[in-house]
Order: sequence, then structure tokens, then C-alpha cells
Amino acid sequence: MNSKKILCIVDDDDIYKYSVKRTLKNQELTRKIITFSNGEEAIEFMMDNLNKNENLPDVIFLDINMPIMDGFQFMEEYVKIKPTVGKEIVIYMVSSSIDSTDIKRAKSIREVSDYLIKPISPNELTDLLNNYEM
Repeated sequence: MNSKKILCIVDDDDIYKYSVKRTLKNQELTRKIITFSNGEEAIEFMMDNLNKNENLPDVIFLDINMPIMDGFQFMEEYVKIKPTVGKEIVIYMVSSSIDSTDIKRAKSIREVSDYLIKPISPNELTDLLNNYEM
């Protein structure tokens, strides 16, 4: 298991963030967890750290429905800055929505690795990160 990953959770649900962080810490799946409550905070962090790969996440769990900047708006901005990001970042869009429109839209974005439906079980989270190769 590679515990060198930096994981980022972009979600406005504090309970969800807490449960994912707890699972990650209990399973020792990451060395650092960064959290943001909306896409704007996350994209600002990304832009502030474009030349600092050691600060950038390896994996992002991105909620769709958030205030200020939602997950799709974040992805629009991320696609613009991706050529200047110095490392490959795996992005999972995460939502409680089972609406086929949301799923198709998320899967149509090349930079999105997969669409995950909340809640993500501890086993699913462990499998996702253990199968991820840096």
C-alpha cells in the first residue's frame, strides 16, 4: 500500500468529509488530507500551488452540488489550468445523485476518472486508493 498520497475532498457536507477523513486515517491510506467546502476554494488552492507539486493532491474526491462553485464549474476551471499542473491528478466526481444526466455529464469530462455515488463505503474507498498507482 502506498501511503504517500495526498488526498483532497471538495464537499460542503461536513459529516461526509469527517467520515471519509476518518476512514482514510484508520486505514492509513494517505499521508495528508486537504479539504475544501466548495470548488472555488479548491481551484484557488490549485492555482496558488501550480509550481509546488508536493502540495498538490494526487487524488480529488469532488462533490457535484456545492454552493459558490459546484463540481462541474470546478472541472471547467481545472481543465483550463491542467496543462500547467506539474503532476497527474486522479479526480472522482462524487454525488448522492443517481440522475443519469449528472452521471453522463461527469463521465463525458476526460479528466474525471469515475463517478461515485455517496455514500462511499470504507471498503470501496480502500479499494480505490489501493488500486491507484502513483
